[in-house]
Amino acid sequence: MRLLKQMKRAMLCTLWIVLGGFHFGAMAQGSASAPVAALAKNSINSADTAWMMFCTALVQNIIHAVMFCTALVLMMTLPGIALFYGGMIRRKNVINTFASVVAVATVVTLVWFAVGYSLAFTPGNRFLGSTERMWFSSLEYVKDTGFVAVSYIAPNLPESVFSMFHLSFAIITAALIVGAVVERMKFSALLWFIGLWSIVVYAPIAHWVWEPSGWLAQMGVLDFAGGSVVHINAGVTGLMCAYALGSRQGYGREPFQPFNLGLTMAGTGLLWIGWFGFNAGSTFAADGRAGLAMAVTQIAAAGGAFAWMMCEWVVRRHPSLLGLCSGAISGLVAITPAAGFVSPLSALVIGLVAGVVCYWGATGLKRTLHADDSLDVFGVHGIGGIVGSLLTGFLASKSIGGVQGQPMVQLAGVVFVVLYSGVMSAILLWVVKLMVGLRVDETTEQNGLDISLHREQLGT
Repeated sequence: MRLLKQMKRAMLCTLWIVLGGFHFGAMAQGSASAPVAALAKNSINSADTAWMMFCTALVQNIIHAVMFCTALVLMMTLPGIALFYGGMIRRKNVINTFASVVAVATVVTLVWFAVGYSLAFTPGNRFLGSTERMWFSSLEYVKDTGFVAVSYIAPNLPESVFSMFHLSFAIITAALIVGAVVERMKFSALLWFIGLWSIVVYAPIAHWVWEPSGWLAQMGVLDFAGGSVVHINAGVTGLMCAYALGSRQGYGREPFQPFNLGLTMAGTGLLWIGWFGFNAGSTFAADGRAGLAMAVTQIAAAGGAFAWMMCEWVVRRHPSLLGLCSGAISGLVAITPAAGFVSPLSALVIGLVAGVVCYWGATGLKRTLHADDSLDVFGVHGIGGIVGSLLTGFLASKSIGGVQGQPMVQLAGVVFVVLYSGVMSAILLWVVKLMVGLRVDETTEQNGLDISLHREQLGT
């Protein structure tokens, strides 16, 4: 028992040091001063709780082992994103890509626990939450009374489940950025940037859109499961990273042969399955709306894959596996903000449009922007998120989600998220460049980041 207490103190001290002693003063309580959490028992719905735990496991594929000494395995983010990206880059940088995703998941988890969740999902004011939930304060289960803290946003769920569900969103958003910087960014620079970005960029935008007192939520911006918070945010950040880093050596002159598209296919499958957790889980209930969200997710993914395939067939005379995978992801991205608001037919429209527009985003637009966004994070996630967010304004049905889409409001939301994410990401990249530098040297890049940074390489 004494040893456990000592370990706990050591871990807390380490976290505090790693996070630079971040301590935000309590934010002024605004008009939306609903209780952040209450101790309750009767309001907990076991079916909804089970559903959310399952959906959290899908989004992050967290497998809960024995209740004591638990090992959390980030199945979707880690194998999903890692395999999807790892299969598309050159052999000499695969391990670095895998390591980057794992390290990002680690850093984001610690930041979310320390301060991110509190800043994102407590009422504070219209722009940022308070510090009431730093270090997951008051999220404990009270054994003597049988009571448990619940979030006022989802009062039928333990707040611990709610916070973990949204942690999975924060992790995968940051992990997506890796695709824009692979093969040339310093490992230390990536970790510093993601840690700061999670606090300065992700948490505020999540608060604006998803916390009821947030100013974009008050304005009526609709984002069911992360079109702006996750995908536009990650896409724009990835584009800023690409500009800050510059192009890879030989980009545009040498063929960059993908390591193994079989890995990319496997990653696509994990992501596709995980997306049901994103979208259906965002209902915070096991009901018919969750079932509809699951259905429209599948339809949009198929529409995106089909449209991208047809574009390749027309333009390049042959469809590709990589194109099918990219198209499916584009459809999944675009349906994310709309999943709880649209009909199946609308989902098909969203998927088809996203497949075409994202194909252009990863080809024509990419050439126009002159940015080496290595794995098309902006072209697929940024553009797909914009398409989905805008179409939500036209296609959202009040009979399904209880709200009617407002195209101009959605446009305003997209513009504000793009501007904030882009400007703040650029500033953070400048800060990190001053601290540790951003890019590896030429020799390291030529030899590959696997052996140069990690002293590891793939076997034969």
